[in-house]
Amino acid sequence: MLGTFIDAGSWSEVINALLAWAAARKHGAVCLCNVHSAVTALDDQALANALGSSEMVLPDGAPIAWTMRRKGFQHQSRIAGPDLMERLCETAAERGVSVFLFGSKPETLRQMEAQLRNRLPKLDIRGSLSPRFGEWTQEEENDFAETINASGADLVFVGLGCPKQEIWMSRNKPHIHGILLGVGAAFDFHAGTLSRAPQVYQRLGMEWLHRLFSEPRRLWRRYFFTNSRFLVSLPATLRDKG
Repeated sequence: MLGTFIDAGSWSEVINALLAWAAARKHGAVCLCNVHSAVTALDDQALANALGSSEMVLPDGAPIAWTMRRKGFQHQSRIAGPDLMERLCETAAERGVSVFLFGSKPETLRQMEAQLRNRLPKLDIRGSLSPRFGEWTQEEENDFAETINASGADLVFVGLGCPKQEIWMSRNKPHIHGILLGVGAAFDFHAGTLSRAPQVYQRLGMEWLHRLFSEPRRLWRRYFFTNSRFLVSLPATLRDKG
């Protein structure tokens, strides 16, 4: 998909694979790819390398899943970050897989952790960490890894936004015991600081439009340029069977 390899799979296959890796304490990074990240990777080599070296890249975004279905994966569903995080937490609570929350603002983390504990009292949340805004020193990144490892968590949800989370996960996965999963804005949705699009928007593949209306000043440029570029490249993408 525009040079990024995206894994095909059903919801059950993805959930079972991720939780098996997490329970086995495997090192690895899992990325979610939407139109924005696929197009950004065309010009951002660090992001392209991070996606290419990930253990799994999933189709986040209706246009990506739709294109995969057109390319022959007829039953491919969209695997959106908020939905994946919710289903993983539900199953992790049943199987005794522990989690850690890394990223976002302190208040968002507090609200999300409270919401998760209220809905899933059996979920083993080992801790959370809100890193300061801006670039981090190597010493700070080492401290992040030590804190996460000391928690003993099996699965680490990472909410730093694209491309920062993908690049950070790629750089740090050799040093962190557990699966790193970049879920972006899922933290805000589960904390209640952002509202998700109504189901009708999601079914029609128009969730991006709801987000644009919610945050027009921040997102208009992203959606205008990346969506346009994706549409221009779509005919060639559909012809490519590789």
